[in-house]
Amino acid sequence: MLIKMKKNNFKFKFLFFLFLFVISQTSAFTEIMHLTGCKNLKDGFLKNEYILDFEKSLMRRNFIYDNKTFKRLKLTDLSIKKENTIEKFIYEDKNLIFTDKVGYPQFYTQLVFEKNNLEINIKTVINNEEGLTKVSTCNKVEVFVKES
Repeated sequence: MLIKMKKNNFKFKFLFFLFLFVISQTSAFTEIMHLTGCKNLKDGFLKNEYILDFEKSLMRRNFIYDNKTFKRLKLTDLSIKKENTIEKFIYEDKNLIFTDKVGYPQFYTQLVFEKNNLEINIKTVINNEEGLTKVSTCNKVEVFVKES
């Protein structure tokens, strides 16, 4: 009986240390997609970039309006800033990446990305009727795999 308990104890310790070894040797990979030089069809920008961090499920948009666009938008909204950063949660569905929904259940919008695609679309839903419109085209898309 005592020998059987020692064998079970040895197996338990062995598995425990094996588990710790595997965890310490395992690297975590995160994927980040960076879209730069994005031209909007309606507004002008000095800088317009999107950074999608798939590990954090977060999209960060950094932009600076050009003077003409900034003056036009400032006329109707005094809270507009010339330089700004926006963060939104993202999720993947099939091969598309969506930002979180902005609006109400009957009417909402969200940005739509596709991996390694230079185009950014906006999805508009009104009373379950969907529409997809191209909102921006970027000059460059890079996908980074970061090891930690």
